[in-house]
Amino acid sequence: MTNAPERTAAETYAAHRRNIARLLDVLGMELDRHAERAKAEPRHWGLPGDLGKVRSDLLDTVAFLSGMDRAEVERFLNDVE
Repeated sequence: MTNAPERTAAETYAAHRRNIARLLDVLGMELDRHAERAKAEPRHWGLPGDLGKVRSDLLDTVAFLSGMDRAEVERFLNDVE
């Protein structure tokens, strides 16, 4: 049995960051696919609900990573609209 060397914090950070970047790319592609479905089914209320869930999860993620509370992130979004 061989013991693989443990990753350093920097290596683990870099790997996670690469994974997150790939996931963001996939999210963009999935949003495009979802938009096509919404365009084809404009009366389907489940589709805006899907995006509401994604938005909520992203609000939590941004709040966690930034150290802001969720209400601050919401205010930031409202200022841009």
